[in-house]
Amino acid sequence: MLLKGLLLTPLIGAALVGLLPGRSLGLVRSVALASAATAFGYALWIAGQFDPRFAGVQFYESQTWNPRLGSAFVLAIDGISLSMLLLGTLLSLVAVMASASIRERAKGYYMLLLILEAAMLGVFMARDWSLFYVFWELTLIPLFFLIDRWGGQNRHRAALNFVLYTLGGSVFMLVALLMLYDAVPGQGVFEMTLIRETGRALPEQMQILLFLGFLIGFGVKMPIFPLHGWLPLAHVEAPSPVSILLSGVLLKMGAYGLIRVASILPAAAEALQGLLVVLALVSLVYGGILAWRQRDLKAMIAYSSVSHMGVVLLGLASLNSAGITGAVMQMVAHGLVAGALFLLIGLLYERTHTRDIADYSSLVRVMPRFAFFTVLALVAAIGLPGTAGFIAELHALIGGFQAWGGWIVFLSLAVLISAAYALRTVGRLFTGPVSARMQGLPDLTLTELTAAAALTGGSLLIGIYPTPALELIGSSVNRLTQLFL
Repeated sequence: MLLKGLLLTPLIGAALVGLLPGRSLGLVRSVALASAATAFGYALWIAGQFDPRFAGVQFYESQTWNPRLGSAFVLAIDGISLSMLLLGTLLSLVAVMASASIRERAKGYYMLLLILEAAMLGVFMARDWSLFYVFWELTLIPLFFLIDRWGGQNRHRAALNFVLYTLGGSVFMLVALLMLYDAVPGQGVFEMTLIRETGRALPEQMQILLFLGFLIGFGVKMPIFPLHGWLPLAHVEAPSPVSILLSGVLLKMGAYGLIRVASILPAAAEALQGLLVVLALVSLVYGGILAWRQRDLKAMIAYSSVSHMGVVLLGLASLNSAGITGAVMQMVAHGLVAGALFLLIGLLYERTHTRDIADYSSLVRVMPRFAFFTVLALVAAIGLPGTAGFIAELHALIGGFQAWGGWIVFLSLAVLISAAYALRTVGRLFTGPVSARMQGLPDLTLTELTAAAALTGGSLLIGIYPTPALELIGSSVNRLTQLFL
């Protein structure tokens, strides 16, 4: 019942919020905040019970769901899953903390936010592919309404664009899943362990066909070039707290899915290694260049996410221990950094009602606390030593060099591009004369300060002392890479 309890915590919170009177905004927000905080505390407690030396899944819970179809409600986690649970619950808590500006239809907003958290956690805990697919699709419903009802001027287009892209990719993923299900000897089942044994025994050509279906489905969510079309518009139009979850957690679902698929179809992963590295390198450079050209701060962070997820795909494509470790660490590092940047830029937009970088100057004199955490987040986005991004990119660099040698120079080029737009942003925001319209802006409140400190502090903690994080995922990563030796 341990994992079911974590899954139920935000759902119970959503139900409690639904029972409250809509006019009691303070009470609604307090219950939502308590639910998100409880879920994060619960995840930390689970982490304390987790044995990182054991490579298999832990806390296995199973209950037959539909025996005729061979589906079951199966939950379990390994080190990779647990890292995503900790990230997801932390960013969900930060998203609730950052939602103080939501005053219209707040009851529905917080209910959807908590349902979204439960669906995301379900994706990372599911050990049955039918259950995984249910949670995967469930995330679309609250996200659609969160963008469509509380988003910006083009919110309707952004919400529809996001759903159509994701549903289109999900069709390919579903077909691949059904083909795997049909290949299981005897009565078909969706349980991941049995599916894994079946997938590894398939001929290489069949594995490649199935892997490509999964790659499209998960690649849309990551996103990787050229499946990223929905991302900039969704990020720009979504409320900033929703952007925190969209970039910090939802994108990681795609990468997490690819990790699971690589363990099922190892022959296909090796055969398509060249394709994966090309997509990764193009995403790295393409996303960085587009981020460099943006004037809208949220669009800049959105395109930078394409580049950062390229690092994840590069690490996965290396199919070695260092590279996959770098991929998982980059998932965590990018979740913390992107969450911090969307949090801070959203708070700035609430105060100024503009995201155009040309409208700002010398905010360090007006909002010193905001300036400190923004610079810290941008430095972490570059991946400078002492941040989680450095640990991730170093492992990805080593893994990539072991696999492809000199071609890994493209990763260095992407890091230089990231440094260029990050330093440009620092220069535009915090140097020059103070604009008349920016004078008197309130600095970060205590709640905002706490949220920003949690995310940037997490990046620094992992960067300075990465051993616990590396040990958490090490056994699971080594078990996966044994398939490619």
